[in-house]
Amino acid sequence: MTNFDEYRDVFVVADTIDDVVHPVTYELIGQARRIAKELGQLVQVMLLGENVQAEAEELVAHGADIVHVFESPLLKYYTTDGYTKVLTDFFEDHKPNILLIGATNNGRDLAPRMSGRMQNGVVADCTILTVDTEEGLVEWTRPALGGNILAEIISPNHRPQMGSVRPNVFKKPERIADSWGRIQLEQFDLKSEDIRTKRLDFIPFSKSGYNIQEADIIVAGGRGMGSKENFDKLYELADAIGGVVGATRPLVEKGWIELPYQVGQTGKTVSPKLYLAFGDPKAEIFQHANYGIVGDCMEVLNDMLAHLK
Repeated sequence: MTNFDEYRDVFVVADTIDDVVHPVTYELIGQARRIAKELGQLVQVMLLGENVQAEAEELVAHGADIVHVFESPLLKYYTTDGYTKVLTDFFEDHKPNILLIGATNNGRDLAPRMSGRMQNGVVADCTILTVDTEEGLVEWTRPALGGNILAEIISPNHRPQMGSVRPNVFKKPERIADSWGRIQLEQFDLKSEDIRTKRLDFIPFSKSGYNIQEADIIVAGGRGMGSKENFDKLYELADAIGGVVGATRPLVEKGWIELPYQVGQTGKTVSPKLYLAFGDPKAEIFQHANYGIVGDCMEVLNDMLAHLK
């Protein structure tokens, strides 16, 4: 086996939107701290943007040992070319043992491009991370075959060991009052001609105006709703309790709701405080629910609405 002694530490690539760190970054720092502790290594975070130094302090407060800050107007908005160049140039001199990226829209674009540039593999959309301390290997677990099985993958022959992790799978770590990590403002070479695309405008994909991954209350429909008319009734319940509507994959494929509101292994991973699922008696959700009701879903839904009114 190749000697990887020069590869050290667990690195996290921070995901930012308009110079604000995405919550998945903190979730990754929590996992990075756990893995780094087991391996006796440090947690280092890569933070790119135009004005992000204030965000760096929060990353340290949540467990980062070192935050590398890369600031430039060219990094204000994510671009494949810009972010890939800055990160892979840095990693030529700083060789990470493990590299974590959030499986967001940006992360899913960035991870394979970096993987190709660094000539190593990447395990996408992971939901479980474990570590073999004897071999120093991360075991990446991800859903496969449409979520019907879980695949366990290791990367023994290449470094960095690299994976993208779904948002809302892990809890955000607690803020550390007396954190001792440091912030380093990095110098780097990036010119406008290195970036082949330019952002002209931003138009949200959905007109609904909510992010299901950030919702505290979700009312979700499955196959058992029977019809689009029945499914649309869920919006009434969601409005009554201050929640948002989600759905399983079959209903998205029917066109009853847009893709950003698909919940599950092949959709968005969510962690609301309250999740109300309307499906059928054989639905997988019964294996995980705190309370289950077997009956006509429309009767139950209408009764709930009547009580709320």
